[in-house]
Amino acid sequence: MSIEILMPALSPTMEEGTLAKWHVKAGDTVKAGDVIAEIETDKATMEVEAVDEGVVEALLVDAGTENVKVNAVIARLAGEGEVASFETPAAPAPQDDGQGSPKTIRQPEEAAPAAVSKAAPPALPAPAPKLNGASGERVFASPLARRLAQAAGIDLKSIAGSGPHGRVIKADVDAARGKAPSFAKASEDKPASAPTRQHQSLEQQGIPAGSYDLIPLDGMRKTIARRMTDSFRDVPHFPLTIDLEIDGLLAARAKINAMLEKDGVKVSVNDLVIKAVAVALKRVPEANSSYTPEGIALHHHADIAMAVSIDGGLITPIIRAAETKGLAQIATETKDLAARARDKKLKPEEFQGGTFSVSNMGMMGIKSFASIINEPQACILSVGAGEQRPVVKNGALAIATVMSVTLTCDHRAVDGAIGGRFLSVFKALIEDPLTMIV
Repeated sequence: MSIEILMPALSPTMEEGTLAKWHVKAGDTVKAGDVIAEIETDKATMEVEAVDEGVVEALLVDAGTENVKVNAVIARLAGEGEVASFETPAAPAPQDDGQGSPKTIRQPEEAAPAAVSKAAPPALPAPAPKLNGASGERVFASPLARRLAQAAGIDLKSIAGSGPHGRVIKADVDAARGKAPSFAKASEDKPASAPTRQHQSLEQQGIPAGSYDLIPLDGMRKTIARRMTDSFRDVPHFPLTIDLEIDGLLAARAKINAMLEKDGVKVSVNDLVIKAVAVALKRVPEANSSYTPEGIALHHHADIAMAVSIDGGLITPIIRAAETKGLAQIATETKDLAARARDKKLKPEEFQGGTFSVSNMGMMGIKSFASIINEPQACILSVGAGEQRPVVKNGALAIATVMSVTLTCDHRAVDGAIGGRFLSVFKALIEDPLTMIV
């Protein structure tokens, strides 16, 4: 029986993607673990590995095809002992879209049956699920299921797979955890009855046709638009702003960089902010939280997501367990993550699952701003530019380098008292950097 290769879900929130490139062709023999394709999501380009062995019988979706739905059949392998036919499925006849132009995009869900012979015997009933790897065999699981199981500390061999040929899929891991789908997915699943805004065209709003250039929305921009709209509309949020004197921080940074110069490492103000945030979250753990319908989740580590601007949008790579890392390691990781983010080479686990976000627009000269919460996180810190301002010290006017920061809080998990305590601790750390290490 032929083995179907499905469009994988490379992240908990992925619904569709672009099949950017095939690394195999009809007739090639593949083994489990071989890279067979590259998939573009809204955030990154990732390689897809084969989970079964066999001969490529047909590629059902052309390279470059956009908006391929998760779990759509994209290719087919001839199973063990079968003779591959290497047939190319016939594309469906063009259909009129009601506007005088034919549809030419081949739908992968419709392509698979085209190559099935009319004389094909009826399919055998699917075998009952069985435990993977019970007799030392290799565990068959989707890439997403493997990542989720690893994060949850679950042995895949203990899970009965319900996917094709007994493969472990995301739903099986969720069931093994005894939990609902992950926070990131739950935060995007809105009731079907939620009202939607009816948008008018620009022409209906008085802007003449032909007076503008329209840039189509790509997957990243669509995702950003949906998630930010959902967060701003559905999360009861409020901002808290505080001014910090950072002359001591700048002096400490100069000394640190002089010490690290021989190693080729340079610490930025943002690196110091990330470290201070991580330490403050350990001292005020209530701020390192997520709201869920079941309760408030208090996270064990400060996984700090930093906003990075890339072509077409924004992405938030994560410094994992930042409270356990020194400034040199944080500086090295932030530089590497930012570079790979701009090249869209991050892995899903490198930009999903943070517990707190930092957005720094100080380098652009922005004095103060408030960010939209990145669900399921409960807080995001917006960092403005450091500038010399007049301050009062000991009853006398003086000049200090001052930086304004704004903490946006999800009031369901972090109220004003918690947010205020976090900013008080954060302020002390920034204004006296030595306290970060004691």
